[in-house]
Amino acid sequence: MPYRGIVSVSAMMATTMQAIDGTIANVALPHMQASLSATPDQIAWVLTSYIIASAVMIPLTGVLTFRYGRKKLYLLSIAGFTIASALCGIATSLEEMLAFRLLQGVMGAALVPLSQSLMLDSYPDHERGKAMAVWGVGVMVGPILGPTLGGWLTESYNWRWIFYINVPFGIAAFMGLALFSGDTPIDRSRKFSAYGYAMLALAILAFQLMLDRGERADWFESDEILMWAALAFIGLFLFIHHMVFSEHPFINRTVLKDRNFVAGSVFYFSVAMVLYTSMAMVPVMLQNLMHYPVLTTGFLIAPRGFGMMIGMTMVGRLAQRGHSPRMFITLGLLLTVYTLWEMSRFNLYTSSAEFIWIGIVQGVGIGMTFVSLNLISYATLETRLRTEAASFANTMRSFGSSMGIAVVFAFQTRAAEINHATLAEHYTLSNKSFEMMRPDIWDLGTAAGRAALDSELGRQAAMMAFTTDFQLVMVATICIFPLLLLVKLPKNMMKAPAEAAAQE
Repeated sequence: MPYRGIVSVSAMMATTMQAIDGTIANVALPHMQASLSATPDQIAWVLTSYIIASAVMIPLTGVLTFRYGRKKLYLLSIAGFTIASALCGIATSLEEMLAFRLLQGVMGAALVPLSQSLMLDSYPDHERGKAMAVWGVGVMVGPILGPTLGGWLTESYNWRWIFYINVPFGIAAFMGLALFSGDTPIDRSRKFSAYGYAMLALAILAFQLMLDRGERADWFESDEILMWAALAFIGLFLFIHHMVFSEHPFINRTVLKDRNFVAGSVFYFSVAMVLYTSMAMVPVMLQNLMHYPVLTTGFLIAPRGFGMMIGMTMVGRLAQRGHSPRMFITLGLLLTVYTLWEMSRFNLYTSSAEFIWIGIVQGVGIGMTFVSLNLISYATLETRLRTEAASFANTMRSFGSSMGIAVVFAFQTRAAEINHATLAEHYTLSNKSFEMMRPDIWDLGTAAGRAALDSELGRQAAMMAFTTDFQLVMVATICIFPLLLLVKLPKNMMKAPAEAAAQE
């Protein structure tokens, strides 16, 4: 493809924009709350509205691409996302902000699957590893850099710049793709099932709201959460029934008949569920328990992103030499298991250097796994189905990450409460060992001393809960290995054309 470099950079900018915006607003919420006169519960919807809108719209990408062509949809998505970002920056009320964030999520939903499809089509099969490495940088590194970038922009300028920053990159991506990218054939013969999409959207919407509201509403002790869970189950059941029995299903059944794509999608869900959780827990632990400032936290987790780029680049280069993606997934998961074991030994006095090197090694493992999964998923899939398949795979990734993060943080909260109660039982005046532990500060005879002790017990209990979480994620990662047995790759999958022909 001519101008492949320009197209790749433009696609990566669009992907990175969308990926960063899922996390960039996190650190700016307190500032936005004061500026927009919102309560903590209300301002949380700034994040929730974006995530839900994006998740609900991703499955439509394949259908819209068939009807209007990939280039038109891509350019419309970039333009809409850029305009919505500017509108978020000038919002003067909570209602405006939520409306513009919804629009941003709707317009940005297609950017990731469209960029993946474009990158796959821009490179020959034997360079597919390189294509997925370039694409993966935006998808995986974006969420890591988001909080750091958001913290720097908020502290150096103000929170509105976390949205304004998208405008120049959006314009550059739009121009690059408008001038140099190709299009896909339009096929309006493909029928759209409004019922199938409505049931899938209901399942996604209810599931995301259940996960987002669960911790604040005390999970299944709440009628609200039970309602969302019931709606999610009903929507999923009716969607599966539709896919099995409908003459014109919402998702092309040919996509779901490809063994490697289905295996890759299940892998996608599982890996996202365990790997995104570790990336989400570390910043919370550093800021809330170890009291690192936002920017320092960003600098400590940023090396994980560099590790990902190393892992992705390594796979991109070695895959061209015919090495099996299975080998890279195995090695990547082993590195991830090792780092999770090391993370399970963290304490409140773990050094910054240890956070950095563990983050780099884990990043390499995640990067190797992520690129290899993409190689597996599209190894035997028809070219015309790539965009539709990419939207399904990214929906699975979104489901997996949301579920994993919600589960581990719910467990962390409950475990911290239990640990706190258990530790408190041992800190009494009759405990001789307690006399050796700063009685000048933790004087149980004064209210200030009891409050200081309670605060320290809370920190220790929360850290114990985090380390237990890391152990659980490690066990879950180990359980992913058997999924490799589902994969059956063609022998010449990653060979260059001349080499593949010589072996036939």
